[in-house]
Amino acid sequence: MLMSAMDDNQEFQFSHSELESLIRARVIYVATVRNDGTQSTAAPLWFTISSRHKILMQSGPGSWHVRRIRRGSPVLVWIGSRRGIAFIGAAEFSDDPMTVQEIVENFPKKYLMAWLGLHRPTRSSFASGGRVAIEITPLRLLPHGFRSQPGAPAPSLTGLRSSSIESK
Repeated sequence: MLMSAMDDNQEFQFSHSELESLIRARVIYVATVRNDGTQSTAAPLWFTISSRHKILMQSGPGSWHVRRIRRGSPVLVWIGSRRGIAFIGAAEFSDDPMTVQEIVENFPKKYLMAWLGLHRPTRSSFASGGRVAIEITPLRLLPHGFRSQPGAPAPSLTGLRSSSIESK
């Protein structure tokens, strides 16, 4: 089961059908929270699920979502489409060789374009700083029907671990 700690006493856990949706999804849509508290545009991103039950993705170090994650923004994630199951997550950069290896090995298995060598992540692209590995830990489901709305206020972060939402 894909789960994470919300605080010391509670644990977030996807239902069986939510987890199945995540496993079957080809992409996740990821938005971050801007400095003014509004949602950014949700971008479709490739992902995989790690052996440690984290959602793994990779990106260029200069992208807007990477810059916002670096300053401590939570991520808003939609599974499969901008109208899919949505949750708030904590995103952290990882230079763990196991995380990088899982991305490098799993993306070509999941994505034909990566298997063909196009947009395929490589260990050298991570080592050179051309790509960053990101681990997403789900924190809380958003209400059914929550939609991506760039410029709209981000959902309340009340009740989430302060370490996952404070600026660094």
